[in-house]
Amino acid sequence: MAISLRDQAVIITGASSGFGEDAAMLFAREGCKVVVAARRIDRLQTLVEKIQKDGGEAIAIPVDVVDRDEIEVMVRSTIDHYGQIDILFNNAGFGRLDWLENLDPARDIETQMDVNLLGLTQVTRAVLPHMLARKRGHIINMSSVAGWIAAPLYTIYSATKFGVRGFTDSLRREVAPFGIHVSGIYPGPAATEFGLHTGRNSAGKSLNRFKGLAMTSEYVARRVVRLAKSPRRVVIIPWWYNVLIGLDIFAPALVDWFLKISFTHKNHRLDSK
Repeated sequence: MAISLRDQAVIITGASSGFGEDAAMLFAREGCKVVVAARRIDRLQTLVEKIQKDGGEAIAIPVDVVDRDEIEVMVRSTIDHYGQIDILFNNAGFGRLDWLENLDPARDIETQMDVNLLGLTQVTRAVLPHMLARKRGHIINMSSVAGWIAAPLYTIYSATKFGVRGFTDSLRREVAPFGIHVSGIYPGPAATEFGLHTGRNSAGKSLNRFKGLAMTSEYVARRVVRLAKSPRRVVIIPWWYNVLIGLDIFAPALVDWFLKISFTHKNHRLDSK
């Protein structure tokens, strides 16, 4: 039976665009009190105005998920404003895709790890005590099918998303006895700003062939809201990625071959520098 989301307080990180922005609108339409959090406060304020015009309730809190002090302010402000945190949607993240030796050690490697994995972990750690005190809550972690299948050019991004999957599974088993749900959602390609931040290089052109398979951002956001209503351990979308994941587990050599021919290797990797 689906859970009513009315009057539940929801924190959404990475809410200034993509899945987070669309999910904020949809949660508000369900009657939730939405906290939109990201670094781009101008976009957050515009989003809050849209939600309020639509008859919803929302506040904007600027936060960089790699800054623990800002995370604490976000959580404290939410409690001060709404008195509770019912749902945490850990959505903040980005990807830099290229040959490993071309990635900048700080901007592309360390920051990606900090935002995608450590930031998600620190936000969860700050929110969790408030859920434990009430013996209720739902943590939804945005990962990726790259957290199941590690493709070429995705070395660091996949590492972070595999980490999110491990963190999600472990935390779910840790807090389930205390009435708290933890879910992981693993989307395949989707039409968001993600592609604008992956880097411009000849190797990345190999990704263009998958554009026709991309889901809309709103579709993924609808699945997030559906997951909040009917908690599950794992949601992998689109459904047929379950087949590929199964092949990667039971026939990894076949997946190796498929990925080898799917990504362009005719350009020497040094040409992409």
